[in-house]
Amino acid sequence: MIFSGLTFLYFFLPIVLLGYYLLPKRARNLFLLAANLFFYGWGEPSFVPVILGTAAVNWAAGLALVRFSHKRLRTGIFVSALVLDFGLLFVFKYADFALGTLGLNSRLGLALPLGISFYTFQVVSYLVDVWRQTVPAEKSFVDFAAYLTFFPQLIAGPIVRYDTLRLQLTERKESARQAVQGIEYIAIGLAKKVLLANQIAVLFQEVTTHLPQSGSLGAWLGMLAFTFQIYFDFSGYSDMARGLGLLFGFELPENFRYPYCAESITEFWRRWHITLSSWFRDYVYIPLGGSRRGNVFVHLFLVWTLTGLWHGAAWNFVLWGIYYFVLLSLEKWIGQERLTQLPRVLRHGYTLLGVGIGWVLFSIEDLGSLGAYVTAMFTGGAMQADMQVVALSYLPLLLVCAVASTPLGARLWAKLRGHAWSDVLSFVLCLAVLLLSTAAFVANSYNPFLYFRF
Repeated sequence: MIFSGLTFLYFFLPIVLLGYYLLPKRARNLFLLAANLFFYGWGEPSFVPVILGTAAVNWAAGLALVRFSHKRLRTGIFVSALVLDFGLLFVFKYADFALGTLGLNSRLGLALPLGISFYTFQVVSYLVDVWRQTVPAEKSFVDFAAYLTFFPQLIAGPIVRYDTLRLQLTERKESARQAVQGIEYIAIGLAKKVLLANQIAVLFQEVTTHLPQSGSLGAWLGMLAFTFQIYFDFSGYSDMARGLGLLFGFELPENFRYPYCAESITEFWRRWHITLSSWFRDYVYIPLGGSRRGNVFVHLFLVWTLTGLWHGAAWNFVLWGIYYFVLLSLEKWIGQERLTQLPRVLRHGYTLLGVGIGWVLFSIEDLGSLGAYVTAMFTGGAMQADMQVVALSYLPLLLVCAVASTPLGARLWAKLRGHAWSDVLSFVLCLAVLLLSTAAFVANSYNPFLYFRF
């Protein structure tokens, strides 16, 4: 098990921050690397050699790509490192899925290293950028390993490219302003995760557990609950990662930009998990030819099948990826100009409907259970009385989630920011979130982590 929320907030983080700021700047990356490995190894020490080995091989490969100019030698080094990176990801994450698909009874039964999908994509982007000679190879192993294992975003993203942090690794300047902004991001992320995602997750759990009693209305409410759960869960962790990064002087990229305000499926994926979407665009879609060379729909199919598989080694994730391939292909075939001619409310409505149905495919791995849930959405009958009581009790929280998924709160806060008392209000709100989140951690054992094993 990784640190509990309380252990992380009240013990690990304060100790690491104290040690970090007591040390001279030249020693801070080494200290961060030690803290990263302690954090990673706390629950799974057996996987520390895996991530350290990945860092060492790719660091050495990057230096070799710069040192040697012979094309075949550079190609051999580049391909060998990629084979190792994707090979480890395949063995740990997809081998059993592949064996089962082939009808073989044998299984490796390997546990999945924390964050392997995230740090594999980070290290692959580094290799490709060095290969393309768009970024220099990192000379310091400590700096490179500190980048790859950076604990704020190690297990739940965002996917941070080396070029984003390259200068920050050696030239960052920590400031009180960054620290205050970081604390605000952490408070926002905690509120999203603990006070919204964890709470609304119970409604989805209730519906899936009592699906026959939930009826069609209950199945649709469950879909809505999971739609909010996964957004506040994942974007909450991304906000906390950005906040934690700022405490150490690092500015991590934005990963979510109010995706449920999108007015097309294409726009949704420009707002949701931005670092993953841009990774597939820059390292898969464009190299394949994008929309300029070859069959764009073949390129889309490959990208979205891989996107589905990135999220999990199960057929529902493959279906989820293909589902988005179909939706995005339809939008591309219709054309953005025609889509923008539709009334705004219609564009927004069909986007939310398409995304919500997609989350049903995403949320249930067992295909039989998935089929039963989809069937219940359209032919489930009436909701029984006991489930009506449960559903009604969650309506206020659903309304709060709906408002919180829009930029309304951010716009209001931007207007208040200029007032003299805004700093005091920020402190009070952050403290309130911390106290409420602590109480929720203590009172509730249900703390699902949807991106824990990616």
